Amino acid sequence: MIEQMLATHSILVKVFLAFLVAGLFIPKMTTRKPLGFRKASFIYTMIFQGIATMIAFTGLIALVAGELPFSFAIILMTIIWAVMMFIEIKKYKLIKIAKLENPETHKVLKAGFIKISILQILLVAIMVALMVFKAKGLLSI
Repeated sequence: MIEQMLATHSILVKVFLAFLVAGLFIPKMTTRKPLGFRKASFIYTMIFQGIATMIAFTGLIALVAGELPFSFAIILMTIIWAVMMFIEIKKYKLIKIAKLENPETHKVLKAGFIKISILQILLVAIMVALMVFKAKGLLSI
């Protein structure tokens, strides 16, 4: 049972990583429509939060049901999850209140969107790599 929970958690993390990579194309697809960028950003944020919450929920269920030890890796995953949610919420709030009709503002926000997305991809990829190393016995965290 615990293997199935961890497998579900792992699959959701991979789906999340693919979603983050796909999100890099949002600024490119909405180049000419600033309000389209705002709408796409809203949809992206809602899906981001949904998948991130599913990941946290499956991880928590696996932790409790599997009676896993509260290790440094779990603490690190929790911190990364909280940081990513905070960054995503702040990013969307900034896009929501910005005057996107100004081309310069639109350009800056699109660049920021891409930079934040790359940061989020790196955070998830690093955590995945650490967990792979841990599973192979190359790392004990």
